[in-house]
Amino acid sequence: MTEQFSDAELERYSPQVVLPEWGTAAQLALRDASVMVIGLGALGSPVATYLAAAGVGRIGLVDGDVVELSNLHRQPLHFTPEIGCGKADGAAHKLGFLNPEIEVVAYPANVDENNVAAILTGATCVVDCTDSLSTRFLLNQACVDAGLPLVEAGVLGFEGIVQSIVPGRTACFRCAFPFADTQAAEPTGREAGIVGALAGVIGSIQALEAIKLIAGIGQPLTDTVLSIDGRDMSIRRVAVARQDDCTACGSGKPASTEATV
Repeated sequence: MTEQFSDAELERYSPQVVLPEWGTAAQLALRDASVMVIGLGALGSPVATYLAAAGVGRIGLVDGDVVELSNLHRQPLHFTPEIGCGKADGAAHKLGFLNPEIEVVAYPANVDENNVAAILTGATCVVDCTDSLSTRFLLNQACVDAGLPLVEAGVLGFEGIVQSIVPGRTACFRCAFPFADTQAAEPTGREAGIVGALAGVIGSIQALEAIKLIAGIGQPLTDTVLSIDGRDMSIRRVAVARQDDCTACGSGKPASTEATV
């Protein structure tokens, strides 16, 4: 690495920079990036932790919820004494201790159609760690409109999925799930059950995908939905393709959509 990095950064990031695929250029790309992590629960905890540890220069943490006792078995970024406290502020505080070389900004708010465009302004990449299908489609549309790379994921029970999206080039979330009903009742992790360790696996994959997209390393999970079943560790890769008539990124997109995000 060069004089562009401090001695502390040289020491902190040396285990990854020595990788043949990595090098100084990838580390600089991470340092110059701004990633918005939407949701700081079961997925957001490992995502934010690994992005901070890897040296992403600016991380926005978006979550309007407070810590509950039932969160703690799967959300290791939050601790028992913080029950009742805001997730975004608490997570930002801890990540600042983990890596003081980066900027971590808390956004104690939940994403909706009124604030999503403002929240994503200035981002390099977005990682969706929410547990709401309607929010996933909202973020997908906002990222398509803004041309922002997006890493999607979901986890419930013993199963999880991950998909990386580069708007204009790859299948978006709506291309992959064109018939999903955002108005249908959605079971939460608390209601349907969720294995904390599997959420950690899926969140770690999300963090890796964001790093790959930012640094140009490896082959991200674009045009692919990766599915993992923790019961037998079976892994499936389902190929998806960009749909010309997609209602989010293609010709089927309503003209009024652009005005709402």
